[in-house]
Amino acid sequence: MTDKIRVLISEEDVNKKISEIAALINRDYEGKAVHLICILKGGVFFTCELAKRITVPVSLDFMSVSSYGSGTESSGVVKIIKDLDEPLEGKHVLIVEDIIDSGRTLAYLIEILQKRNPADIRLCTLLDKPERRVKKQVRVDYTCFTIPDEFVVGYGLDYDQKYRNLPYIGVVEQ
Repeated sequence: MTDKIRVLISEEDVNKKISEIAALINRDYEGKAVHLICILKGGVFFTCELAKRITVPVSLDFMSVSSYGSGTESSGVVKIIKDLDEPLEGKHVLIVEDIIDSGRTLAYLIEILQKRNPADIRLCTLLDKPERRVKKQVRVDYTCFTIPDEFVVGYGLDYDQKYRNLPYIGVVEQ
């Protein structure tokens, strides 16, 4: 691995912010159970750390979706690679993502999941790039960090399947 990685958000700052977001979730879901939907692969690190800090009852499921073809630009076509194992009817659903930029994938996903009759659906992300948002109707309820339009890695985010395991958010410098 010869890429140079510049630290954008330290491990300490990531951990602190996840605890703060979990406290908001605990407040908002007080007296309810929350059903986390982890969007694979990138969301798994964030989802696990977030779930450990949530004090209301938690259930967890996983979904894998793709909106990329062979390149690095989104094709706009969303494909479900792995669907949920559990029904959503009547559940308070919290979709957990590593990063949201264009919003295309999430707009499609929310539309599909709403047809499964959950009590409600909210969205939580580690990183948000609102300046890249194409689907303006995608409203993020819980955001750890709003970041500039840079290619980031770490904490589940990868560059050609590398760097997911970094405990901080970094930028690959060319």
